[in-house]
Amino acid sequence: MTDTSDQIVDAPFDSALSERYLVYALSTITARSLPDVRDGLKPVHRRLLWGMRLLRLDPASGYKKCARVVGDVMGKYHPHGDASIYDAMVRLAQPFALRYPLVDGQGNFGNVDGDNAAAMRYTEARLTQAAILLMEGLDEATVAFRPTYNGEEEEPEVFPGLFPNLLANGAAGIAVGMATSIPPHNLAELVDAAVHLIDQPEGDPRELMRFVTGPDFPTGGIVVDSPAAIAEAYATGRGGFRVRARWSIEDQGRGTWVAVVSEIPYQVPKAKLIEQIAGLINDKKLPILADVRDESDAAIRIVLEPRSRTVDPQTLMDSLFRLTELETRVSLNLNVLDKERTPRVMSLKQALAGWIDHQFEVLLKRSQHRMDRIADRVELLDGYLVTYLNLDRVIQIIREEDEPKPVLMAEFELSDRQAEAILNMRLRSLRKLEEMELRKERAQLDKEAQGLAELIGSPARQRTRLKRDLAKLRERYAPETELGRRRTTIEEQGPAREIPLEAMIEREPITVILSQRGWIRAMKGHTDLASAETLKFKEGDGPAFAFHAQTTDKLLLIADTGRVYTLGSDRLPGGRGFGEPVRLMIDLEADAGVLALLPLRAEERLLLAASDGKGFVAAAREIVAETRKGRQVVNVRAGAKLKVARPIATDHDYVAAIGDNRKLLVFPLAELPEMVRGQGTQIQRYREGGLSDVVTFVFAAGLSWPMGGGSGRVRTEADLSAWRAARGAAGRMPPTGFPRDNRFGSLTEVRQTEA
Repeated sequence: MTDTSDQIVDAPFDSALSERYLVYALSTITARSLPDVRDGLKPVHRRLLWGMRLLRLDPASGYKKCARVVGDVMGKYHPHGDASIYDAMVRLAQPFALRYPLVDGQGNFGNVDGDNAAAMRYTEARLTQAAILLMEGLDEATVAFRPTYNGEEEEPEVFPGLFPNLLANGAAGIAVGMATSIPPHNLAELVDAAVHLIDQPEGDPRELMRFVTGPDFPTGGIVVDSPAAIAEAYATGRGGFRVRARWSIEDQGRGTWVAVVSEIPYQVPKAKLIEQIAGLINDKKLPILADVRDESDAAIRIVLEPRSRTVDPQTLMDSLFRLTELETRVSLNLNVLDKERTPRVMSLKQALAGWIDHQFEVLLKRSQHRMDRIADRVELLDGYLVTYLNLDRVIQIIREEDEPKPVLMAEFELSDRQAEAILNMRLRSLRKLEEMELRKERAQLDKEAQGLAELIGSPARQRTRLKRDLAKLRERYAPETELGRRRTTIEEQGPAREIPLEAMIEREPITVILSQRGWIRAMKGHTDLASAETLKFKEGDGPAFAFHAQTTDKLLLIADTGRVYTLGSDRLPGGRGFGEPVRLMIDLEADAGVLALLPLRAEERLLLAASDGKGFVAAAREIVAETRKGRQVVNVRAGAKLKVARPIATDHDYVAAIGDNRKLLVFPLAELPEMVRGQGTQIQRYREGGLSDVVTFVFAAGLSWPMGGGSGRVRTEADLSAWRAARGAAGRMPPTGFPRDNRFGSLTEVRQTEA
């Protein structure tokens, strides 16, 4: 058995863990998740393009299987899973993900619906012209190479090409403790900004906004932020852009219309978007929208059909912008690796400057490499010219000497390379015409070398040369070309309006019916509440509440626990059948009973009283609940229940309360406090029992109550001075003929409220 005791390290756990985690974090940041400011690529993308270049998959060649590319990259350069490598390759080929794709894919590489690409054994790929431009100069000693993970191959540390990939195609990644999110931009605008930055490197960063007006997404859309907000995001390197879908109205004749969405926000799957809109229709959260259809082919076409021709198109679209991903926020976090491989959040100017500085370095290295190549060639040409000047002697040496090479070197002061080249010359090269061509080439190389020397020694010439190269690049991706045209419009718009639900609902009359067992339904129209056909219930069930309302009304359901729930009239089940249990719509407690159901009137006040005699007045608009759980309004004490919930007429000025002990009390309504939540104050005092009923009325008109039997008569007591007292008093026996059940009017009777 091997002794491993010498491999055991005695160290604190926290320090050992932090050291190892730091190594992992740095590896994730610098070698996986963040792009380089110079070429805008992460290592996996750089290795993919490098591997495809070695496979000679240029735009003029044929396609090769993606599995071949992924296998080569995984085996030689990127020791990670094939799935992650293929996913990165797929993204480089998707025209809806990259503004300027770097891989030309053949086969199923996914779509804007969010569907995945086919397996790598089915798809094929080659490089695009943009990728070739990005790698241009790799053979000219412009960038450093490093050994691959196993030391068998070499790979470039960065690409030298004159293609602003970082900002043109953008990037996204999550590292450890940091992330990056860079939207794509228009290449022609980036070139214009770069030329401006070359001429004025110390200029105001906000001047770049004259050229780079905002992101340019491959899927189009509209950026609706203000120029000031966009400029602030670019100046700090942090921020975001609000992107909306592009839409238009199509006339369908006879006053009808549909809204057609032709471009959707960046990185929003079309299928998910349509599912969101369909969900709004099914859940009745957007009543003014009737239907959504996907009529897309190669171009996106989402048709939105309104509920009626009277719907305002802008109201419909504003609602969709708020509720769906037809409007999204694309974040900007320009966190990249600088040339020292240090992560930094850069401004737009700093990112462009980092790329421009890299291009100046590449230009100098290419020029120096070319000068070295010229020097090598000139050395050989000088040797050839020596041959022509001393042709007979050279031939004599070659014919007579056993070792002609050292003799040639000694007699004509030639280098080893020159002598070797002379000995390897073909006889046909000795013709007179060849000498003339060599002298001409020698003169051309001298002239080129002189120009390169002047370029290396003159920063002004370097700026001129780089601007000329950028002009050629801009010409290839000019705004007039299909690939270079701006696809995203920059158009400042305000935030989408929050449309009240009532404005979205078509106002129609309904009759709301709630049974004693809690089944609720809404019948179309204002039907006769006394009709037996209207009040049809299951066996053993009966009416509890029935009233007229409108589809735009909100309904207040008040439970005897003191909790208030809100229902939308437009979401109630139809009048066919017996409806649905109201407990499916709200989280009504199992032991709670429904005390009241009435339409919400914003200006209305309610009288709320518990069985223990405590109560208060509440404004209806202040007790509306926003969720299924409702809102606790009356804090009833243990053993008590909410007993009364009645609307207060605007002209009512007094309160009449009667207890279980059959004592009647009358006092001014002004003595009851108006509250939003609480127990309230004591309405009437009892020695035993509690509150039976309470009602508001006009004191001058007297107190009325229904007589017993089927006569329907009403009795009025005009003189109530004997029962008038301060709030909280005990009261006295009611007038002769007052109902024996101590109620001013039964809460379980069918009520009619005209809307």
